[in-house]
Amino acid sequence: MRTKILITLIGLFSAASAWAGPQIQTWQAPSGAQVLFVENHDLPMLDVAVNFAAGSAHDSIENSGLAALTHGLLDHGSADLSEDEVAKRLADVGAQLGGGFDSDRAAISLRTLSHPVEREQALSILAQVVQQPVFPETVVEREKARIIAGLKEAETHPEHLADKAFRTAVFGAHPYALSGSGEVVTVSRLSRPEIEAFYRAHYVAQTSVVTLMGDVTRAEAEAIAQRLTERLPKSGSVFTVPQVLPLAAASEQRITHPATQSHLLIGAPGMSRTDPDYFALYVGNYVLGGGGFVSRLMEEVREKRGLAYDVHSYFVPMQQAGAFQIGLQTKGEQADQALELVRKVVADFIANGPTEKELVAAKQNIVGGFPLRVDSNRKILEYLSVIGFYHLPLSYLDDFTLRVEQVTTAQIRAAFARHLDPSKMATVIVGGGVGEPK
Repeated sequence: MRTKILITLIGLFSAASAWAGPQIQTWQAPSGAQVLFVENHDLPMLDVAVNFAAGSAHDSIENSGLAALTHGLLDHGSADLSEDEVAKRLADVGAQLGGGFDSDRAAISLRTLSHPVEREQALSILAQVVQQPVFPETVVEREKARIIAGLKEAETHPEHLADKAFRTAVFGAHPYALSGSGEVVTVSRLSRPEIEAFYRAHYVAQTSVVTLMGDVTRAEAEAIAQRLTERLPKSGSVFTVPQVLPLAAASEQRITHPATQSHLLIGAPGMSRTDPDYFALYVGNYVLGGGGFVSRLMEEVREKRGLAYDVHSYFVPMQQAGAFQIGLQTKGEQADQALELVRKVVADFIANGPTEKELVAAKQNIVGGFPLRVDSNRKILEYLSVIGFYHLPLSYLDDFTLRVEQVTTAQIRAAFARHLDPSKMATVIVGGGVGEPK
């Protein structure tokens, strides 16, 4: 019986280790765009995205919000279609436009049926939206007013105030500190010529990444990628996101707010997407605060002391070092107790790392749950975009579980010591009765 159980466990382990990811094809389109494609005919669907280095890190403190406004206006009218016509024609063929936006990247995506009739109409709209936006003046002013109203509303929310103060505390003058949506003052000043200039500078063919997943052939994918990028500006602004420097000292900011709950954020610059310590930090954070109810922070803060319903930590890997962030909410009178406990748990984890038992459990959960992270065309498309945009190996998905399994407690301890200093972290507390720093 014991032999049978052992064989079964080995079989399960091997199956996870040998997980084969999608077969990624890549090439450079004549336009200069990089293309990543996964051919899959299981469903009569096609997902496609076009990614640009046009995130909020390309804003300045004077024009914060410009990148997001430009991205948001792409599907609000093209040379041949009004925004209503874009919406109507997409609805006619059951297609959906989407997208993503963060500090590094701006993307616009399309999901359509792969039948030639529906696909042709949907791709025609996407091609116009990406390559021929017109940014109508009336729409620009309308969207600015909508964003400004949203920003004013957000300024009343403690979580917004905490996030804003935390970004400034962690990144200082670096563009990662800028709000993607901008500020009321900066958005108010943005003009249509600025939007058009930003588009021409950053939505360029040679730095774009086209990703396709679904029911088309390689030849069809090549034609689609070229069609979506051939009329983009050929060259634009040369901008490299500057390096993020580690914090020189700890900081603590307390912002009074009528909310009964206090919002606590603690963190520092963490890691980049291509950091050699990526997997050690990823697995280690799962133990510390990324593993939900099985994390060490959750055990100490919630289960043992009942100080918060939820406490979590995560890294935001970007082109340069994104934030490492711990977050929780607690009663105002418990804020200092919770803060002291979190700091103690983090310091202990950085000094000593996880136990072997914690590491084994984390690996089992991460590896066992990995198939759910790539169980749809849309999820795979997003991975293709990340792989292409950040120049990750094409074997990234194939290697993921193996890289997780190879992480050791010593590697986690060393990686956390290299990236995080518990005596130099930023702390922001927003809420009622937060008092003065202790």
